[in-house]
Amino acid sequence: MWRVLIVEDDLQMGTFFAASIGRSSELVLVSCVATVAEAKAILNDARQPVDVLLTDLGLPDGSGLEVIRHARQCNPACEALVISMFGDEDNVLASIEAGALGYIHKDAAPDDIAKTILEMKAGASPISPMIARRVLSKYRSMQSNVSVAPVNVQFVAIKNDAIATEKSVLSPREQEVLELIARGFSYAEIAGLKHLSVHTIQTHIKSLYGKLEVHSKMGAILEATRIGLLPQSLSLAAEK
Repeated sequence: MWRVLIVEDDLQMGTFFAASIGRSSELVLVSCVATVAEAKAILNDARQPVDVLLTDLGLPDGSGLEVIRHARQCNPACEALVISMFGDEDNVLASIEAGALGYIHKDAAPDDIAKTILEMKAGASPISPMIARRVLSKYRSMQSNVSVAPVNVQFVAIKNDAIATEKSVLSPREQEVLELIARGFSYAEIAGLKHLSVHTIQTHIKSLYGKLEVHSKMGAILEATRIGLLPQSLSLAAEK
């Protein structure tokens, strides 16, 4: 059973999430708290390791980003899912950089959050379509703005090549796995398509994360698109 910690200062929302988790036979609720301090105290307790962190960003005593980072320090295997009213690109990208695997806008919160958590544990990266579209649009806009810079076009091309070299070219298998991730396939589905074990797929994913210097699937897709390792046609699949 996966152990879930909810960090949400909206009592009604926290109760709603807790009820959904309570109905799942595969999840167990560790606690539902409202502050960064309370969350850190629970994460510090090695007797009850947290497998899934479900957190808001705007908390009374700080940001959910602090909780995500702290969770990863305490247990690198802990997977974080953000559910927030903030839908801007900066908060989304900051969450991904902190280690979040998914980002859902509260206006689009699913009726069964337990199902979303289990899909994430199975390899999915849940993200609200509206938010995914905004983030990918921002990346495309950034690329477009850079490419039309009159004086620095050649320098930027050289710099991008250097970035790709620095981060190491992905192996053919890692590239295949990355493209399947971008298409929305889960670990199990990729393993089946490539006739490999899920463990082997996870090893490839861990390796490509390290080369791209990211902590999540969405982070890998965005970074790979930025440096040209993923074509735009594939990165668009992440919006769905």
